[in-house]
Amino acid sequence: MDGRLIYLMGPSGSGKDSLIEAARQPLRSINGEVVRRVITRSAESVGEDAIGVSREEFEQRRDKGDFALSWHAHGLDYGIPVQIDHWLEEGRHVLVNGSRGHLAEALQRYPTLLPVLLTVQDEVLRERLMKRGRESLAEIEARLRRNRLFTAEDPLGDSQIYRLDNSGEIAVTVANLLKLLNVSAEPDRI
Repeated sequence: MDGRLIYLMGPSGSGKDSLIEAARQPLRSINGEVVRRVITRSAESVGEDAIGVSREEFEQRRDKGDFALSWHAHGLDYGIPVQIDHWLEEGRHVLVNGSRGHLAEALQRYPTLLPVLLTVQDEVLRERLMKRGRESLAEIEARLRRNRLFTAEDPLGDSQIYRLDNSGEIAVTVANLLKLLNVSAEPDRI
């Protein structure tokens, strides 16, 4: 039996990187994998545990077929290594940090993928952004406005996306993520 592709999306500050790291070991215990994206940025950039490459190297990898999925957003190129196809064929669940703007294309290639939108309450997001200290107050308010738009929009237009709240303890969010893989679970949808 093939594994399930878990396609995680969410606005900046929602805690995607924290969730991915916290879910790594629990996913392994149920025959799952977490994918490191390939991104056209320097390896020294702050953020997720990704593989930083030059734009030229990214294009070469894409042209060779090294990516199962790839897209361009916010001035960067993102790639999901083709290794996920092998893991899925082996029956492993695979968690990827996806793009809401690329969801329709991802669904064309992986029609059984599990689309998950990570959400966070505004007050929690504001606190997280203030603690990390990378944005000004005006930038934080702009991110909060984008968060409200992000979570209100339904990119598929038909409520097929699972909503996962990450406003509380990360362990609870991980447990709820794992429940989504259980057929009997009935998570909230957009």
